[in-house]
Amino acid sequence: MTGTPLVGIVMGSASDRAVMAECESQLEALGVPFETLVASAHRQPDRVHEWAASSADRGVKVIIAAAGKAAHLGGVVAACTPLPVITVPMKTGDLGGLDSLLSMVQMPTGVPVACVAINGAKNAAILATQILGTSMPQYRDAIVAYKRQMAEG
Repeated sequence: MTGTPLVGIVMGSASDRAVMAECESQLEALGVPFETLVASAHRQPDRVHEWAASSADRGVKVIIAAAGKAAHLGGVVAACTPLPVITVPMKTGDLGGLDSLLSMVQMPTGVPVACVAINGAKNAAILATQILGTSMPQYRDAIVAYKRQMAEG
C-alpha cells in the first residue's frame, strides 16, 4: 500500500504471518494503508515499546496486535500508545487459542484493548477500517460498499 500507514499491524511471531496475511489482504481490499512488524513483547520488548510509542507520530491511527499463548503483545502496545488497539488471539496447539483469548480480554482498567475472535484477522481489519471511518469518510464509504457487497452475496 502507498501513503502514510493508518493501521499498524504487529505480530508476536513469524508463525502468525499466515493468519495475519488475511488482515493485510482485507486492508488492501478496503484501500487502507498499513505497516507490519514482527516483534515479541517478551523477546524484543524495547523494539515493541519504541514502535508502539512512536506509532501516532508516524500517522498511524489504529493498531492491530496478534499474539498467541501468553498474548501480552496487545496489552504492552496499549500501555505505550494513546491509539486504539485491536487484538487478534492466535490459535495455539496447547489450548486452541483460548489461552490467547483470555489473556487479551482480561486487561486491567485503564489499558483497554478490543478483541476479535481467535484467528479473526479479517474482522480486525474491518473493525480498524470502521474506526477510521468515524473521521475519514472514504473509509466509511469503503465499509458501506463492503457490507452492500456481502448482502448481495
